[in-house]
Amino acid sequence: MKPVISIVLGLLSILFAYLIYQSITGPIRFQEVKEERYGQVINTLKDIKLAQEAHKSVTGKYAGTFKNLIDFVDRANYTITQQRDTSYMVYSEVFRIDVPKDSVIIDTLGTRSVKDSLFKKDARYKNMMNVPGVPGKTFEMKASIIDKGGYKAPVYEVKVAKSDILADQPKDLLSRENAQVSVEEVNGTHISVGSLDQVSTSGNWPALYDRKGDN
Repeated sequence: MKPVISIVLGLLSILFAYLIYQSITGPIRFQEVKEERYGQVINTLKDIKLAQEAHKSVTGKYAGTFKNLIDFVDRANYTITQQRDTSYMVYSEVFRIDVPKDSVIIDTLGTRSVKDSLFKKDARYKNMMNVPGVPGKTFEMKASIIDKGGYKAPVYEVKVAKSDILADQPKDLLSRENAQVSVEEVNGTHISVGSLDQVSTSGNWPALYDRKGDN
């Protein structure tokens, strides 16, 4: 029996060593995979944010569908203007004389393509509805109008669940990720930009991902 017991104990030692190794390296690999995938997703969300801000600048509201947003980028133009200060004389009934009055003149200088301004010759915006690295998955996007103290404010939100981005990762680490509460992490169960409740176009990711995008 001694050889059998030795073999069993040897196998158990290997198993425990493997489990210990996995407990140490598993979270490290998860963090590496997470940061890489989140970075790709956030870069696409930044493109969507740029396109939505341009849409609001030109139309006064945000696009509610990716089809409308992509069509807008393809076809829309910014109006290029120049503002000049000026003054002229008006008759004052109070002083009974002509007095100077300041004014502003806005000259239209021309137009420029939204597509060229935001993406130049890069056509990546045509696929910005697709979640990077997750075949067949698209971002959820909604636009609305909310009342803020009597002001009707346009808002939008784009998001994707962490569980979709990290579907192939260990479930225990994914559950821990969904419960994150830290200024250095993406908090909550989704990565998102904008809000349907507040007048905000910010993303919910930490500055770490902005620095990586800049680099």
